[in-house]
Amino acid sequence: MEKLSIIKIGGNIIENEISLNAFLKLFSNLEGKKILVHGGGKRATHIASKLGIASKMINGRRITDAETLEVITMVYGGLVNKNVVAKLQALQVDAIGLTGADINSIKSDKRPVKEIDFGFVGDVKKVAHNSIDKLIKADFTPVFCAITHDGNGQLLNTNADTIASTIGVGMSKIYETSIYYCFELNGVLQDFNDKESVIKNINSESYKALLKDGIISDGMIPKIDNCFDALHNGVQKVYIGNTSMLTKENELFTTITV
Repeated sequence: MEKLSIIKIGGNIIENEISLNAFLKLFSNLEGKKILVHGGGKRATHIASKLGIASKMINGRRITDAETLEVITMVYGGLVNKNVVAKLQALQVDAIGLTGADINSIKSDKRPVKEIDFGFVGDVKKVAHNSIDKLIKADFTPVFCAITHDGNGQLLNTNADTIASTIGVGMSKIYETSIYYCFELNGVLQDFNDKESVIKNINSESYKALLKDGIISDGMIPKIDNCFDALHNGVQKVYIGNTSMLTKENELFTTITV
């Protein structure tokens, strides 16, 4: 099987022009077939505030009402996505910006109301891997923002880590797929106050111990759960670290294995 790399970047890279340009240079030099997935929550919060729309968060997760969905669609699908695509074109990467609605690539169900009504938030149900592969085989580089759709005309705000994971699972039917979750730290840390204390390898057993000891907690839990979901469903390799893990020089990052 041919290799495919899926790289997910978050707000800390998107918000900083220097960091974004440096990352996109790394991404453009990455050999082989690739897909980029990005969030943009910090930018959305900033622009919502300018428009007088308060951002509501519960346990670090955004409540997406109708007004917020409009802002997210403008920011994720427009401002951030097209800025990234334009910068990649300048680096001779023939990128194509996408939401999950484009080519019907990612369908989601609106999250059911349990204890909390998250509003227009999607839980991914289906990835059209063959459609995405048509773009890749045509030598386009897909750039997905964190928006999916329900198949009935409704856009849905969707976690970018989950999008990366589920695209990875879909594409693993065709390619030997690796996912790189890029964020501001070197990797998963043993001691949050020591930025060099990277846990280089985490498997299912060591993960349980890290949870029990409280070393992995809060927002890192769903991120690593996404990693294991991907690995259990066909993805070959998953890595967590800062953008320099995409280079051959840096070995300080976390590898997740089953």
